[in-house]
Amino acid sequence: MLGVLLLLFVLDISIGSVFIPLREILKTLLGLQENETWTYIVWVFRLPKALTAILVGSALSVAGLVMQTFFANPLASPSELGVSAGASLGVASITLSSGISWSALQNLGFWGNSLVAGVAVLGSVLVMFLILLVSRFVTNNTTLLIIGLMLSSLSVSLIGLWQFLSSPEQIRDFLWWSFGSLASVSYTQIFILASVLCGGGVLITLQAQKLNVLLLGEAYAQSLGIELKKLRWILIVGVSLLSGVCTAFCGPIGFVGLAVPHVARSLFRTSNHWILLPATALLGAVLVLSCDILAHNIYPNFVLPINLVTSLLGSPAVIWIVIKRNFRF
Repeated sequence: MLGVLLLLFVLDISIGSVFIPLREILKTLLGLQENETWTYIVWVFRLPKALTAILVGSALSVAGLVMQTFFANPLASPSELGVSAGASLGVASITLSSGISWSALQNLGFWGNSLVAGVAVLGSVLVMFLILLVSRFVTNNTTLLIIGLMLSSLSVSLIGLWQFLSSPEQIRDFLWWSFGSLASVSYTQIFILASVLCGGGVLITLQAQKLNVLLLGEAYAQSLGIELKKLRWILIVGVSLLSGVCTAFCGPIGFVGLAVPHVARSLFRTSNHWILLPATALLGAVLVLSCDILAHNIYPNFVLPINLVTSLLGSPAVIWIVIKRNFRF
């Protein structure tokens, strides 16, 4: 998987409207490149995009795995249960209600980007908290999934209301952001993204053994002395950090968190989270890198929104999951 990831990483930097050979990429990264155009393309456009694809793919996939285990629902993911919509609502609360455009926030540098990331994470936390609150009174996984979809619909409705009351320029900026893009992420945003994702990833990885116990049910976990309330809050914060900051900088990206954990379970034939967490992270990075390569090369001189490509690839996976309702964790 690491070999495939490295190959796709190189292809993502090399292939595009201008093809750059591998040797020239290495010379550029080592500071030996004489062609200023290639240097500019690699450092300003392609390298940040490829790094963002790896970070976002890993984070959304791990978030989906944790939610599926935590809710014991094979259809749980940040996009399906409204967590990504909550993050979008947080971004909308800044970019639509305050009168400050998305590009203006980016121009504020570290603090502007940190503000966007913060409100997106808060939106994710709010939705996760509401879902967790409802899950205490609802035992049916299908009902919980429907409630998550309704929370997502409510968030989208509030965003639509803000759009209706906003100026055309604000609507245009927010609509472009909502398509999802890896190409507009700056190195400052990558630093914030990597820092937050490392924190959320470490937080979740430390709970790997408890996630394994949760597969056998909450009653069994409590009998072993696991504090479920504390674990719930840790997982809420971890998932919200992973999904919220990705949505803040790249827009809502669907189907990655839903499909990749199932593929990881099928490939590695295990439910052990010590194996599944790194496997899911690698597979997610591979998937989003593949989608980014397709997005930039399906149509010459035209880049498709990343959310469109992930939906085209993820929809068949969702259909397969729905058909195989007897999926065993």
